[in-house]
This record gives sequence, C-alpha cells and structure tokens, in this order.
Amino acid sequence: MSEISENNRLGRDFVHLHIHTEYSLLDGACRIDQLMERVKECGQTAIACTDHGVMYGCVQFYKAAKKAGIKPIIGCEVYVATRTRFDKVNKIDGNNHLILLCKDETGYKNLIKMVSASFVEGFYSKPRIDKQLLEQYHEGLICLSACLAGEIPQAILAGDYERAKTSALWYRDLFGEGNYYIELQDHGLKEDNIVLPQLIKLARETGIPMAATNDSHYLRREDAKMQGILLCIQTGKTIQDADKMEFQTDEFYVKTTDEMYDLFSMVPEACENTAKIAEQCSFDFDFGHTKIPYYKAPNGMDNQAFFEKLCWEGLERRYGPDVPQANKDRLSYEIGVVKKMGYTNYYLIVWDYVNYAKSQGIPVGPGRGSGAGSIAAYSVGITDIDPIRYNLIFERFLNPERVSMPDFDVDFCYERRQEVIDYVNRKYGADHVAQIVTFGTMAARNAIRDVGRVMGIPYQQVDAVAKQVPMELKMTLKRALEVSTELKRMYDTDPQVTELIDTALKVEGMPRHASTHAAGVVITPEPTDYYLPLATNDGLPVTQFNMTEIEELGLLKMDFLGLRTLTVIRDAEIAVQKHDPEFSVQKLDYDDPDTYRMLGQGDTEGVFQLESSGMKQVLVGLQPQNLEDVIALISLYRPGPMDSIPTYLRNRHEPDKISYKTPQLAHILDVTNGCIVYQEQVMQIFRELAGFSFGQADNVRRAMSKKKHAVMEAEREHFVHGCTDPGNECPGCVANGISEKVANEIYDEMSSFASYAFNKSHAACYAYVAFQTAYLKCHYPSEFMAALLTSVLDNTDKVIEYSGECARLGIKVLPPDVNVSNGGFTADDNGQIRFGLNAVKNVGRNLIENVVRERQNKPYTSLYDFCKRMHGTELNRRAVESLIKAGAFDHMGSNRHSQVEAVEGILKSIETDSRRNLDGQLDLFSVMSGEAQDEASADSYEIKQLSEYSHKELLQQEKDVSGLYLSGHPLDAYREQSARIASHSIKDLTGEDAHVKDGERVRIVCAVVKSRMMTTKSNSMMAFTSVEDLTGTMEVIVFPRVLDTFRDSLHENAVVVIDGKLSVREDEASKLLAESVVPIESYDPSRPDKGRPDPMRKAAKKLYIRVPSRSSREYAKVVNLLHIFDGDMPVLLYLMDTKQYLQVPRHLYTSGHPLLFEELERLVGTDNIATK
Repeated sequence: MSEISENNRLGRDFVHLHIHTEYSLLDGACRIDQLMERVKECGQTAIACTDHGVMYGCVQFYKAAKKAGIKPIIGCEVYVATRTRFDKVNKIDGNNHLILLCKDETGYKNLIKMVSASFVEGFYSKPRIDKQLLEQYHEGLICLSACLAGEIPQAILAGDYERAKTSALWYRDLFGEGNYYIELQDHGLKEDNIVLPQLIKLARETGIPMAATNDSHYLRREDAKMQGILLCIQTGKTIQDADKMEFQTDEFYVKTTDEMYDLFSMVPEACENTAKIAEQCSFDFDFGHTKIPYYKAPNGMDNQAFFEKLCWEGLERRYGPDVPQANKDRLSYEIGVVKKMGYTNYYLIVWDYVNYAKSQGIPVGPGRGSGAGSIAAYSVGITDIDPIRYNLIFERFLNPERVSMPDFDVDFCYERRQEVIDYVNRKYGADHVAQIVTFGTMAARNAIRDVGRVMGIPYQQVDAVAKQVPMELKMTLKRALEVSTELKRMYDTDPQVTELIDTALKVEGMPRHASTHAAGVVITPEPTDYYLPLATNDGLPVTQFNMTEIEELGLLKMDFLGLRTLTVIRDAEIAVQKHDPEFSVQKLDYDDPDTYRMLGQGDTEGVFQLESSGMKQVLVGLQPQNLEDVIALISLYRPGPMDSIPTYLRNRHEPDKISYKTPQLAHILDVTNGCIVYQEQVMQIFRELAGFSFGQADNVRRAMSKKKHAVMEAEREHFVHGCTDPGNECPGCVANGISEKVANEIYDEMSSFASYAFNKSHAACYAYVAFQTAYLKCHYPSEFMAALLTSVLDNTDKVIEYSGECARLGIKVLPPDVNVSNGGFTADDNGQIRFGLNAVKNVGRNLIENVVRERQNKPYTSLYDFCKRMHGTELNRRAVESLIKAGAFDHMGSNRHSQVEAVEGILKSIETDSRRNLDGQLDLFSVMSGEAQDEASADSYEIKQLSEYSHKELLQQEKDVSGLYLSGHPLDAYREQSARIASHSIKDLTGEDAHVKDGERVRIVCAVVKSRMMTTKSNSMMAFTSVEDLTGTMEVIVFPRVLDTFRDSLHENAVVVIDGKLSVREDEASKLLAESVVPIESYDPSRPDKGRPDPMRKAAKKLYIRVPSRSSREYAKVVNLLHIFDGDMPVLLYLMDTKQYLQVPRHLYTSGHPLLFEELERLVGTDNIATK
C-alpha cells in the first residue's frame, strides 16, 4: 500500500507505465534527473521508461530510480510495422505503437533483440518491429495496447470495432493471460471521447484487463510550452508557424495518483492494475561482471601460457639478454595481477590487433593514457615507451584494489584506422562488434540559439545574448549568470531575455541527436544484441548505451583513435629512407641535443602538441634538455597547473633554490624541478613516505581529484599516523621520521594539486610523438614539411601557414610538375619541396595515380605526349587546363598561355586518331605501300606560340587552381610596408591563438582573392570578399555604404589596406567588417583615412587587474602569470587596500592571450579585469 500523501490522499497505488524521457529525442521532456523527484511528489513508488522505439536512456533511468529508492521498469514504446518489417513502400507501410515492459531477464533479452532488429532490419522512417518478431520474442514481456496511435484505437477510429476486437484477442493469446492489457488514456482530445468508451466495452466483452496510463512527455502541466519548443527544434519550425507539429492539450504530463483515479473514476481497476503490473516487473542490470571475449591462442595453446610466452620473449627483446632483476620482478607481478583480475584475454585481444596493424605497415602510436605504465604491454609491443625509464606506475592503469575495466586507447594512422576495425570485425564476427553511440547535447550557447530561433527572436539579438556566455569547457547557463555581469544585467532587465534564458535552462544539456563515437568500439563474446540494444547510424550498427554505461555493464570497449601526426611521421620516414635506407623512427636517439636546441628556440611550427604561441614562449624560457622536460611541459601547459610554470622554470635555472619539505621527496620530485606535476608522483609520495600500497595510493588520488572530502580526511589520518586495518596496513609518515606538521603540509599540497595533476603515462606518450616530429623537423626538414603539407592538403589556411614556415626555413616550395610530382607533397634531392598534384583542383585522384604510374617507363616529353598517353583515363579539358595553370607543364617549352589555348586542338586530334585506329583504316596495304608515313608524323602537335599572361594573371590562375600563389605572392613586394602599416596579420585574427576581441578595430594589409556580390533586401549591393596575406586567409564583409565608396579597390589580386571591426562568433571563423579599403599605393599612413581613429594606436590597449594587496596570494599569482605570457600590452595593478595603481615593469608587459584571461578570471574573477 502506498503511503498517504498530499497527492495520494487515500493511499491508493498507481504507477505510470507510459513515460517519454529526454531520450525520445526532441519529443520527450521528462528529464531523468528530475523525473524521480516528480514521482515521489505524486505519491508513487515505481516508474517505467518507454521511449519511442529506443532504449537509449534505460541505464541512466535505472540508476537514477535505484538511487532515489524508486522501482525502475524497463520498457519501450515500439513501432509495429503495418505489414512486415521488411516492407517499405511509401504511403502503404506505416506503423502502430505498442508498449512493452520487461518482467525479468528473459523479457529484457527479448526486448533488446526486437529493438535491435527494428533498426537493423525494419527501419523505415522509424525503427519498426513486426508481428513475426513478437511471435518469436514475446516471453517475459508485458504488453499494453498503447496510445491513439496503437493498432486497436486506430481500428476503432476507422469504425471497425470487430477488427479491433480480433487484434486484441490475437495479442492476448500471444502474450498469455495477465500479460496483455487494454491501455486507457484521456488527454481531453476529441478522439479520446470516441475511443475510450469503446475500449472499455471491448475489455469488458473479452475479459482482457485494463491499465490506465497518461502519455507523459513532460513532468508538469506548465512544461507543455517547453515541450512545444523541443518539437519545433526537431522540425525546424518556430512557435508562430501555423503548420508546426504540436500536442493539442497540456495534459501530457506526469499526473499525481489522485488525478489519475479522478480521471478514471468509472474504472478504478484500470488504475489499480498498474501497480499489479509493476509488481510483476523486476529486472536488474548486471553491473561490474566483465564479459570479455575469449582469445584463441595459436596451435591450441592455453591462452595464459601464450600470454606469458609473449611477455617473457618480449622482455628480452626490449632490454637485451641481461634483463635487470627489478624488471623481471615487475613483469612477474604484472602477469600475476592481470591473471588474478581476469584480464589476460583483454591484453591478448589488444596485442592481436596492434600486432596486425604493425604487420600491415599501419602506423601505431606509442600508446596513450595510463596503459603505458605496464611493462607487460611494453614487452608484447602494445606500447612503445619504457615504463621503467620514465617511472610510470602500473597501478595507475590496473589497480588490484579497485575492480574496474582497464582501458588501452590506441592511436592509428588517420588514413588506415578503418582497416584495423575491419580486421576486428573479421576476427570476432561482425555481429560481435559494434560502434558506440554518443549524444550531441544542447550546450549553454546552443540552447540559447535553438530556443531563440524557435521563439522567433531576430538572430542578432539572440547572438548578442549567446555571446555573453563565456567560451569554456563545461560552461553552464547557471554558471554563466554568476560570472558574466552583462548576461545577468540583460536577464534582469529585459523580459524577452528572461524568458529566453529560463526556457534555455530547461532544455540545456538535453540530448539533441544520436551519433557515433569517433573511436569507441565494443567487442562481445556473444552477438552484441544479446547484451544491449543496437541502433544504426549510416547503416552501421551502433550500441544504444554510451561509453561509460557499456563499461559499467562489464563489456569490452576499445578506443581506435585516428591520429594524423602518425601519418605525417610515417610519410616523412619513407621519404628519408629513399636516400638513407638505414633510417628508422624506431631507432631515434631521444637525447639528441640538436632537437632540444631547436625546441629551445621555439621553432615548433608543425611539431605535435608544441605549436601554440604560448607553448613556444615556455619552451624558450625552459631550454629543454631531455624528454622529461617535454613530458612536464605537456602536463603543465594547461589551465590550472599553469601556475607552477614560473616556479618550474626558476628551479630549473637555479637548482640551489629548490627546497624539499623532507629529504625523502627529493628523488621523487627531482625530475620535475621540485614541483608536483604528475598523478604518479602523488602515488609515489603516499607509497614512500607513508608506506601505502600503490593500489591504496591510487584510490586516494582518485578521491582527491574528485574532491571527496570525507575520504580525504580519513586518509589524511592514515597518511600521517598510519593504519592498522587488516589489508590496509601502513606505517604512516610519523613512523618514518617525518614530523606531523610537515606530513600535514605535504598532504595539503597534494590535495590542492591532485585535481590538476596530469597522468604522466599519457603525457609521456605524447611527448614521445612530439619528439619524433621535432627530430624529423630538425634533421630532415624538407621531408618532414612535405609530409606535414600533405596531411593538410584540404585545408588551404594550413597549407599557407606551413608554406610560410618552409620559406622561413629556406625550403623552396616548387610548383607541380607532371614528371616529378606525386599525389602528395614530396621533397627532392636538393631539399626542395614539390607541390602535390592532389592539391590541384578539378583533377581526380585516379587520374593522378595513372599519371604517376605511366611516367615510370619514360617521362612525358610534351603536352601532346602527356594527353596521348593519358587518353582513355579520366582526362578532360578542365583537368589539363588546371594542371597547366598550376605550372605542371612549365618545363615543356611553351608558355602557359600557348598551352591553354592548344588544349582543345590536342584533345580533338588525339580523339580523331584513336577513332581512325578503331575503324581499322590503317590497313595492311597502305602500310606496305609506305602511305602510312604521314600518319606517324602526326605524333606531335604544333603549339602556336602566344605571348604569356601578365604576372598578375599567372598568380591569379595559380590561386584559382591550387588555392595558393605558387610562383610568387602579390604581397612579396610589400613586406616592409605591410609590417609598418598593419596592426595584425590575418593569422593573429583567425588562427588557433587568435585573441582579438569581438568589435575591436584592426588594420590588415592583404591581397584580394575574390569577391561575391550580393543584393540586400533594400536593393543595394554588398560584397563578401576573401582576402589573404602571407599568414592565412579570411573573409571581409563590405556593407553597401562602404562598397559605394571603395568599389574600385576591390578587384582580384589587388593589394589593399583594410580598416574595420573584427566580428567574432564562436561557431564560425572570425570576419572583418570593412570600414575602408584603400589600395596600398595610395595609402597615406600619416592621414589614415582622413581623421578616422587609427587602430594602430589603439591596438596595444592596457590591461587593468584589481588585487587585494601586494602581499596577497592573488598578487603573487598574477605576477607569475604575466611572466608566462609576455608581450607588448602594458599592465596596471590596482591595490584594493591602498587604493593605488601600480604600473608593472616593461618585462611584465603581456600578450593578451585567451588562456591568460581564462586563468586571470579563475584567480581574481571577471569583475576584477578590464582592458581599455
């Protein structure tokens, strides 16, 4: 009996069995996290989850219900095909709804089988099951006849009561007595008035029991509007649209027990039955039991023995014949833990596909994440970084004291990653492998934009509100209202904004659509749909549960990540091996002084993880000497731990200033100059100072990083004074001769830093790859830059940026050449880079493969020879002209103008010849009589010599067909002027490190690439112009008023000076709103546009920072940050205690980098920073 409560005055029992959570995407709005509160409020003790056709939310729903002490009922509102699930004819094959609920494990297994089949086989606008599946998989399920879209109500609405009755009896006979119910609903719709009495009559005539439900799409009556907005987001309509899809009443909410009994007072048993149904349903998910596929070792060998054989052989291969005893002990220990925890199969499966990739020449990363801490993984070749040399800890990966699935993430070459997934599919069977679902959610800014569009608010206004939400990870609207004063002001003063944000708050974080996780793959011992429901995405099976839920269910999830950098390293290695066959990336010297010297100069353009401008500054400050330095940098250069960089640098250059709180810390922290940087160091301190096991240490580290205070305080006691609990014994610091005061200080320092500390294994793997790219750039710059350019072929901005780097390194990038170029960029013997043919537009990849293959016998001698030999492939006039304009035939004697004009004639002549040969006109007699001589002489083509295009035209054509100026740049002649006049380069405004604010005035010197003219609503002309300088490209918007004045300056290839305001939107590239466009020749710097404000003078603003006092912690940290981001922006500190301004010395001027502002906001708060 339910307890008596305000919404259940008589203590009656009722359970909602028809509920749509947010996983009925953009339709359901019963948010799982709030649903349980509502159920309690309604005086109920159980609840079902029946999303439309999917089970995406079931695990989350189950856990939320259990946590709230409410009984979860797992179910689904399936779509049943009108004929069979394989019939898919427009306007004939639709579907009817049906509610299925799981009574037990059999029911669950049957339901997931059907839901999976509805996607994999029955999808036709909706995932559909059919009667045949129901006949096969009905056991363990309770079935309700569903809403108005159910088969029986539909028959009644069609006036066919007999058909309704026959269907109902069919279902009852199939599911069995007591497992099939006629579902009654009343939402005040006119159809309900027709259907409801007929359903009650049908139930009484047939004796089929009834169950009352409410088709709940939202929690409370007042949420109806929000759900209407969701439907509009889904259908792309606005609230004002007459044809929008909508629910006719606001009764589709989770009603209280009393409301339901009042609504169905004529049939109270229909309400009582819901509680009976709930009692019959008791299905529980099985969390935590691992279900790893069995790996069959070769030749019938036992797989434990096979694993150990691989390990010991590998250990010797890695460390030579005299393996140090400590390494042997470590391997024995690891093998023992892996065996005891049941992960031998797991290691073998990963070893197998990594080994496959290596055997196929597919580049594999050195590892990533904590897996690099395992010497067993290093021995068998899953990882390539020595855990002993870099002090990596196995328990950080596999903790014997905490049972959870380990996780080897493996990086593969970006272009060939799919081959490895295909291999796994073949090896374990396609039905045992699936990719994993991930949900795109409505994040703070997007929620505002989506809701604003639906509410019909003009884009500019919505954009202005959305922009006030700071661009930070995990930013929420609630937090944005706390930190952004402007957003709060708009919210408090403008009623439209209040409504916009209040509604956005309700939809924020809801899933918007399902897609496939970029890397996750699940492999199961039985077919996947034995454990979980599948959906499809682009026709491929995808799990309906997400990554973490799959792990919780004990299934094996693998990450197959694609990393472009591996492709770059491999391409560069192959290029180097052409002239230095001995070279191998596997054999690099990781202590190479030249590479570290290059890093210390900040020459890291194109080097993995070390490219950003801030990182370059830190590298120059640090002067790295070894890989440990690079590992530390990758760990420190992130929001949070950044604070320690100046200490780290100071200690590095003045080692005598390092002081340790106790001598035992010295050998743990010496690799990081006395700073705690890694999670592994936290674990070592616990182990060596207080005698914890690595497993216990890892548990405390986890508690610290998640800020679990209760656990932390209990462990503090153990850290300082030790612990005598059986199984967790440890002596503690005091017993090891460390004073209580010092022990507490060390503990405090660790807990404040633990949430920032980085996983050293992961950083080490990335440092390893970073070093490989740096080594290649240092010793084989042309091969490396060619490989790098090939990897960004389709990104013109990056090609421009890296071509600029080639110029800085003194490497020439030559135009393409049909006799020399390959598809990608290549380095020649003189260290010059040859442009890749794949980067030429209008030329297909197949044609390029043919061009390269065909010339291996002999080079092309003329344009005619080329066309003749390529005849019959994908060669067409446009492709040949593009190649000519890119300069691919420059060495053939004629100039480009003459060649372009000759193309048509050449192709016609070859076409005619080939036709003649086909017609057999070269008969035997004419050959014998010597008449064929004339024919043979047609083997060349006289190209008519014309005067060459102008330099400007040539450059423009190169730009059109390759995206780049190849034989020069319109700006080359203006480099010096440009440096004097421009306030910024284009890369400063659009690159990854751009930090110019929205609305800031800037001036650029650039070449006009092309303009697109548009007519505005008021019938005037405006232009969208793309421009470029030597650092990148961007779009300039020229409004009608400005266009009228400066139209003549905007012709292609013109070099111009543009003044304007920057427009920054987070979801697209920054644009410049032009205020003036002046040709550089007529630009007068002394009178920048007749008295217009000069952006040059405004560019270096001042930064004002308010701090409590000179002795405050904030003051020290701010000065610390200014050391890292040095630049030309003057800084003034305002001291609140003395109310004085302090001008900081010149060496502390700053760069205004976005990360600096993020860190300052974290330290002193948004209100205490300003730029003027």
